[in-house]
Amino acid sequence: MQAKDIPQDKSKLLNVTKEICYAIDENGQYTTALSSGWEIKTEALNVAWADINHRMAVAKQEVLAGKCSPIVYFMEWKLMDLAILASYTGLWQWQIKRHMKAKVFNKLPEKTIQKYATVFEVTTAQLKNMTVNEG
Repeated sequence: MQAKDIPQDKSKLLNVTKEICYAIDENGQYTTALSSGWEIKTEALNVAWADINHRMAVAKQEVLAGKCSPIVYFMEWKLMDLAILASYTGLWQWQIKRHMKAKVFNKLPEKTIQKYATVFEVTTAQLKNMTVNEG
């Protein structure tokens, strides 16, 4: 692809970041150039975000129904998995799995809840009540 042909389609990341692409310059040499986005990539991102938003909504309903703890919701909100959350909290994955149960979470010491709140960048009250700005 020629450097002048690199797509510059508008995307949700337009004002956030640009992607480096390899292209051929006017001298036939490989070079790098910035792209603000590609329509196909934008659509793929939209599908991925729709899936994330759906998983967050399902997690929120499960927490409200008492099927699991707010940790499940906040993991989705912060795009974390067990391994990531374990590395940030210093807890074992099996401990986090236990804490994902509503009955276990409700009995956790304040120190442990604070550890989760710090990782999720919310207050302990927001963690317990899931009162955060999702935008």
